[in-house]
Amino acid sequence: MLGISQQDIADKAKVSVPTIKRLEAGDGPLRGTYETVAAVIGVLEAAGIVFTNGEMPGAKLKQKP
Repeated sequence: MLGISQQDIADKAKVSVPTIKRLEAGDGPLRGTYETVAAVIGVLEAAGIVFTNGEMPGAKLKQKP
């Protein structure tokens, strides 16, 4: 969606690439420490991802004004 690498996300979130791979490989809710998950979510949101909730949980890119 963003065209950024796992390495970029890991660097910005201050976690390892294997951590990013593990989070991506999981099926269902993210499993990791609160700090790790919050850091990765923060990086993705700063890059333009909006996480949705409710009847259709998922993610989408922010609409440009």
